[in-house]
Amino acid sequence: MHSTADSTPRAAQLFAAPHRLLFFVGASNVLLAMAWWAAWLGAARFGAAMPSPRPYAGWLHAFVMQYQMLPSFVFGFLLTTFPRWMGLPDVDRWRYAPVGVGLFGGQLATLLGAIGWDAGIVVGAFMTLAGWLAGIATLAPLLWREKGTTWHARSCFAALVVGLVGLLAWIGFLLTGSPMSAYAAIKLGGFGLLLPLYWTVAHRMFPFFAGAVVKPYAVWRPMWLLAAMWPAVLLHLGLELMHAYAWTWLPDFALLALSATALVRWWPRGRKPFILTALFLGYAWLPVAFALYIVQSLAYLLQGVFPLGRAPAHALFIGFFGSVLIAMVTRVTQGHSGRPLSMPPVAVYAFAAINMVAVVRIVAEVSRDPMLWQTLAAAGWLVALTPWILRLGRIYLAPRVDGKAG
Repeated sequence: MHSTADSTPRAAQLFAAPHRLLFFVGASNVLLAMAWWAAWLGAARFGAAMPSPRPYAGWLHAFVMQYQMLPSFVFGFLLTTFPRWMGLPDVDRWRYAPVGVGLFGGQLATLLGAIGWDAGIVVGAFMTLAGWLAGIATLAPLLWREKGTTWHARSCFAALVVGLVGLLAWIGFLLTGSPMSAYAAIKLGGFGLLLPLYWTVAHRMFPFFAGAVVKPYAVWRPMWLLAAMWPAVLLHLGLELMHAYAWTWLPDFALLALSATALVRWWPRGRKPFILTALFLGYAWLPVAFALYIVQSLAYLLQGVFPLGRAPAHALFIGFFGSVLIAMVTRVTQGHSGRPLSMPPVAVYAFAAINMVAVVRIVAEVSRDPMLWQTLAAAGWLVALTPWILRLGRIYLAPRVDGKAG
């Protein structure tokens, strides 16, 4: 038997919980963002006619992915989990709805700007800023209302604040034309916003998930592991902002050691469902990415070259961020829709395919025809994720299967 929530119009179901709205926004944004990027790359590679946006399309792609697409999922997760981590009431609908509207409208305007509406890129940046500020204004009061100190929440919030600085840097670039502001925004988005957020959520949730399923399992979650991440990440970020690429290997060795240690200590031995295994397979990309960053930095130190191009960044962004996104969103969606905590076939396909896309994008940097391989990788996102996203959309537009609210 379903509850009376079944009579709620399908579109209104999106506003029944923060993760419904923000995950729907993020899922829609994935398809929109990658459809444009694949089309632009294909046009550039094969000489087809397509509007070339101002700013440079590669910078715009980085902005969309780091500040609009992935943060939609991030805010959906944090607006759901912050109250639960702190033992506080759920966030009201009027607080999280503006976040989704701002981020979705912001990306839509940005992509319209990319294909010809000149004002769209600036309009989109300010709409994104409005959604971001709404999210921060909702989460911040929870930090001082809680009775204790939830360090994972504070770590995530600190990353959101760094992301706000990066977003403002992007707006500064749009208004002044300063390429250094664009460069700062792109770097802040990766190592200042997304990496600390993902690391913090993994530290909080991955051992907990494993301990709930695998018996026996020793939950290893020392706070020093979380604390040690921040100075190493910020040092890498600072060195990149100063263009001191020859020395990023120093913090990256620390990050490699920390992430590899966590992977070994967290990995659950014995029988386990794939929905759990996928989290750790995705996490395994993190030490791989740091290893590539180290090779890149040492090559620049010794020979003054970047032999791997953007391969380390895409091992991080597609391999780690992308595959963990699929695993986490699937898990949250299954649990919060009243479904079993298992990986449906379409999610297994998406997870396997996005890992192949990561490999293709890395190979593109060392191939003889990099634009062709980059185009294939961008199109690969659509092939990999479209069936999974269509399933998510149907779930977010429908009531929970167990009849409960939310």
